[in-house]
Amino acid sequence: MDQTKRAFLRAAGLLLAEGVFQKRLGGKWVVGNKAPAQKVVLVIFGGVRHAETFSPQGLVNIPHLAKDLLPQGLFYSQVRNEGVTAHFNATSSIFTGNWQRVDDWGKLPPTTPTFFEYFRKQLGVPQSEVWVVASNKALTSMIGSSELSNYGPRFGPNVVFPKQLLITAVEMALREGRNRTFADPTKVQAELEATLEGSNYEGLGWTVFDGVQTLDPSVLPAMRAAVANFVQSGVPTTGDELTFFISREIMRKFAPSLLVVIFSDVEAAHFGSYSMHLAGIHMADRLCYELWQEIGTNAEYRGRTTLVILPEFGRDPDGSSTNGFFNHRANDPSTRTTWMMCLGTAVERPQTVERPIHHIDLCPTLASLMGCQMPDALGARLPEFRA
Repeated sequence: MDQTKRAFLRAAGLLLAEGVFQKRLGGKWVVGNKAPAQKVVLVIFGGVRHAETFSPQGLVNIPHLAKDLLPQGLFYSQVRNEGVTAHFNATSSIFTGNWQRVDDWGKLPPTTPTFFEYFRKQLGVPQSEVWVVASNKALTSMIGSSELSNYGPRFGPNVVFPKQLLITAVEMALREGRNRTFADPTKVQAELEATLEGSNYEGLGWTVFDGVQTLDPSVLPAMRAAVANFVQSGVPTTGDELTFFISREIMRKFAPSLLVVIFSDVEAAHFGSYSMHLAGIHMADRLCYELWQEIGTNAEYRGRTTLVILPEFGRDPDGSSTNGFFNHRANDPSTRTTWMMCLGTAVERPQTVERPIHHIDLCPTLASLMGCQMPDALGARLPEFRA
């Protein structure tokens, strides 16, 4: 990646982080004057097959998952997706504990409440305690289920789409003939501010706080200050690295009780590049490991956090009519069977569970762990999780 793109991503990460964190909603959530006992970090990343991950030949692509994390984790080797193997339906099935069959592009909300809604409504949890940071904009409507459920978006999480901010800023500059801007990193700030100051703030595809329709002008000074220091910062180079950067900053600034991180570099497979797909797997492997390291060194998370990692689905088998790894629509074990890893406080002992489980089993399990109920969920609580 050339230096202009690196500088742009670096500046965007700082701008987005500073802009979000200036709006922190005061104070930590407490119940009965005690901080919540458990925290959950859930990582989901696109479609990956066993062949490229936990098969003997695939272990080379996941050195951290296989060598550093698996020996201390609870590992489910057969996790079935029996729903629609498209991104929005897969993630909304995971989040609701029910197989969702709605619009593939997130134009319709899930038909049953999400874990976020149950958690916030039943326990009185503020929005500042529940976050989703996603590389994939297919989650646009994942802020809540239909209002008819008596839950709905008012009980949803903060949702941030860092990559969409970059795309919109570039599109605006190119559309208005300012493409030379990106040859000068010092001008990146103006492009991002123009994007964020636009009246169509929600059009960026990410929602940060309840009721926000336009950018609060009060965050602009903080963003300008951030850009002045971006040269000394880290260098995010892909969409998933930017998502990781923002997620880590949220952990450090907010320490939410529930954080969902969704990576999607692996979906470069749709462009027909197997090497880029493998690079996405390597990236997700490293970023999951770095999140676990953050959990271990962050005083707000250390010793009280459960980390769960799973793919949305597999991918079609080689030799299929859909070009194999390109897509994820075949009704085949290669597409429907994935895996899940759990680390941290919910793990009583490291073990591998061979019996088949389902995606929709995760949320009822996490709900039990966090002290709420999901009465509409069809999934079953996993007994290996220690409550």
